[in-house]
Amino acid sequence: MTQPTALITGASSGIGAIYADRLARRGHDLILVARSAEALEALAGRLRREAGCQVEVLPADLADPGDLRRVARRLEEDRGIGLLVNNAGMALGGPVLTADPDRLEAMVQLNVIAATRLARAAVAGFAVRGDGTLVNISSVLGLAPERFNAVYAATKAYVLALSQGLHAELAGRGIRVQAVLPGATRTALWGRAGVDVATLPAGMVMEAEEMVDAALAGLDMGELVTLPALPDIAAWERADAARLALGPDLSRSQAAARYWQEAAA
Repeated sequence: MTQPTALITGASSGIGAIYADRLARRGHDLILVARSAEALEALAGRLRREAGCQVEVLPADLADPGDLRRVARRLEEDRGIGLLVNNAGMALGGPVLTADPDRLEAMVQLNVIAATRLARAAVAGFAVRGDGTLVNISSVLGLAPERFNAVYAATKAYVLALSQGLHAELAGRGIRVQAVLPGATRTALWGRAGVDVATLPAGMVMEAEEMVDAALAGLDMGELVTLPALPDIAAWERADAARLALGPDLSRSQAAARYWQEAAA
């Protein structure tokens, strides 16, 4: 079967470039999005030679509103696009208290605002055709905000929640959603965040190629949430079931009796 065209953001290096390589070898034509036209052209040339696929380079700075709208329009209007890998993002190490607020805002702009606009554009286009796949790259830090910069963790928790919510909204429309939650992965993201990845325990750091291959295996298995490092997916299923079990008690007409019991005591 002919594979749909895949659009990949943050495709010039790291996780995005590996997704491009793997999807090209699976038979997808590609649209590669990143700021560096030179790096994209080099990757595109290699993939055309090695995989024999069509590769379009679409340079764009997703922090720029005009560029973001341009990529979103392409996603919504190009009926040949059937897969979005929503990968572009940035990180910032260190405590929020001492961080540059402009950099924190830029991180929210890219990790949340741009990711949301592109996800919405993609599923709007998919809905017209009745099929398509949205892959959102989140992070395990969305589940563990105490372990890194709180704003970064919050942006990744947002991406997870967005993915789960879209999955529910789009049920029955032929659109697949996957959230990928990598742990520490060896990419240039760490250096740009001001963190030396070599300072992390070696047993914590996964090679980016292995992470992407596991994520694609999770996609093939139909997972909504893929945690490449988690040994037993049942552990995630139990945690998610516990979250869902809270539902009936999260919104009631009266406050919980425990508040008044403590006051009476």
